[in-house]
Amino acid sequence: LLFGSMGTYLDKPRVEKTNESGAGQDLKYGVATMQGWRIEMEDAHIACTNLPEPLKHWSFFAVFDGHAGHRVARYAAANLLEVVLNTTELVELKRLLQDNGGREEDVLNEKEIELVKQGLRSAFLQLDEQMRLLPELSGDTEKSGSTVVCAMISPGHIFVANLGDSRALVCCAGKVSFATEDHKPYLPKERCRIVNAGGSVMIDRVNGSLAVSRALGDYEYKNVDGLNACEQLVSPEPDLYVIERTNDGDEQEQFLLLACDGVFDVMTNQELCDFILSRLRVSHNLEIICNEILDSCLSKDSRDNMSVVLVAFPGAPKICEKALEREMQLESLLREKIEGYLSLPANYCLF
Repeated sequence: LLFGSMGTYLDKPRVEKTNESGAGQDLKYGVATMQGWRIEMEDAHIACTNLPEPLKHWSFFAVFDGHAGHRVARYAAANLLEVVLNTTELVELKRLLQDNGGREEDVLNEKEIELVKQGLRSAFLQLDEQMRLLPELSGDTEKSGSTVVCAMISPGHIFVANLGDSRALVCCAGKVSFATEDHKPYLPKERCRIVNAGGSVMIDRVNGSLAVSRALGDYEYKNVDGLNACEQLVSPEPDLYVIERTNDGDEQEQFLLLACDGVFDVMTNQELCDFILSRLRVSHNLEIICNEILDSCLSKDSRDNMSVVLVAFPGAPKICEKALEREMQLESLLREKIEGYLSLPANYCLF
């Protein structure tokens, strides 16, 4: 084992990947996760393209990046969607949609949009409180927590909720058209809440220890008397975003990416956008593209667990024959080079 400023590492990375893929409505998705250099896999995810009636044309995706253990991340992944669908706000939304069954599916009015947003917020707060009541998740010896970034996709909108430093981004016309903002302790709004709760920000961490200022779990940072859940040193309150989907030619959304900070630590939003677009032009296998993202990040020295969920919209690039031809030529050239090196005598010096 190796020891560093961020914890304990393996002497070599675990590069085996867990994959998942599927399709539903007008979406296709791929998932890849990899333990990497960490001694434990603490990430989790959700991918669901068919929600129960009357949301059968809606989808839900999420990435959870656990820290100090996997328990909170795994419990949240197993329960968040159910909690969302059973909030007061989503129950009311479903009633309204059922009562207006003849209306176009992709048309949500302002009240309904607000119900989705507030339902996501309520679900995060309820889930955090629910886990707090479980001794195995909040006992004296359990210190784990988890970031969350999720996307609830309707025919007309993309609803995003973000908690911590995992990230969501949307690509349109080859550019990043939307990205969430990380919750870091050194940001003015976050620092103000932490200080007001009696804490401090040292070496850009909550009380010199925790690198994110909002998360599920982390109950040792949520014990200040007289303050509500959203006023504690670490808050379970997500930022909420609404993106209106478009079918307008070049302005169509191409893809949505959800990923943990192990990916964004070594690649910028636009670098990821460019990389994914280039791969979509030569392959429609989203699992393979997700694997390539993780391999690229590992080669750039990411030391964290890594998870990505890639959702392709109808506006995603189509296979480009010229790009595919160049790809095949490059693979052939590399294969020849490798075979040439392997055929050299054992005592041959390359340098």
